[in-house]
Amino acid sequence: MSGTLYLVATPIGNLGDFSPRAVETLAQVDFIAAEDTRVSLKLLNHFGVKKPLISYHQHNQAAAGPAILDRLLAGETCALVTDAGTPAVSDPGEALVRLCAQHDVPVLSIPGCCALVSALAVSGLATGRFTFEGFLSVNKKSRREHLQSLAAERRTMVFYEAPHKLRFTLADLARAAMFSPWYAHRIFREQTGCSPADYIRRLRLSRSALRLRDASIRVIDAAVECGFESVDGYQRAFLRVFGCNPKEYAVRPVPLPLFTAYGAKFQECLRKERCKISDIKNVFIQVVEKPSRRVIIKRGVAAKEYMGYCEEVGCDVWGVLTS
Repeated sequence: MSGTLYLVATPIGNLGDFSPRAVETLAQVDFIAAEDTRVSLKLLNHFGVKKPLISYHQHNQAAAGPAILDRLLAGETCALVTDAGTPAVSDPGEALVRLCAQHDVPVLSIPGCCALVSALAVSGLATGRFTFEGFLSVNKKSRREHLQSLAAERRTMVFYEAPHKLRFTLADLARAAMFSPWYAHRIFREQTGCSPADYIRRLRLSRSALRLRDASIRVIDAAVECGFESVDGYQRAFLRVFGCNPKEYAVRPVPLPLFTAYGAKFQECLRKERCKISDIKNVFIQVVEKPSRRVIIKRGVAAKEYMGYCEEVGCDVWGVLTS
């Protein structure tokens, strides 16, 4: 009787997203096939799982796939994992699943994180109908032909792209949409309130801050994950955005204004008919003075309930807020 292949989704940056069922599955299988054994070993060590690891990725799938299939046909069970997210979705695991289907080997999915669904959910775009295009071809000509074939597509489109190739892909997307990079940049700023570069930088730095706080990684590892060429550059960017040094933050975490990815703003005015200036009869201008506001933060240390907190900080917080 053949074994079973388990597709185990792994966390995307937060180990708390790994489900107990996923941990139990990894602990019960005979061996684990990983995209990068070094990355997966850190995950296994965190959850105290000790299982044999073998490598399965884009560059060895032709040889590793049949080898894994032979072990499955012999009755062993295998868990397939990627560095982050769900295996077999725009991933070499697709070929292994196809092999299993051709040889009647059971394949079970252990649900979890999926970058596609997470990005779509927070995008603010239409989610009723969408198309997933995966990674675009590395070949420039093939990539542009692919984008040209999508010119008439009306559904929301989702792409995967590596950080170091994002700049070139955005340029190709702008060209395919007949937008100049400057016009696309302006639209992005209007919809999100910041430039693409600033949006991406703040998002990466916020994620690295969470990694420094929760995963206790080294600053040099955080810099590499963020795509910085040097640790000094990462430290300067971290200090400029958050006002503290990443090394000090890793030792003594303090509250930071983390950046949260948000969807595009829906502009109702885009649905309305545009009117000409010559058609406008009257314009009313009203000057509104807004009072200045202050934020008062009083942190409690030992208090576990509201009255104890008021005694500790020396005031009634609600009274301060409503005064």
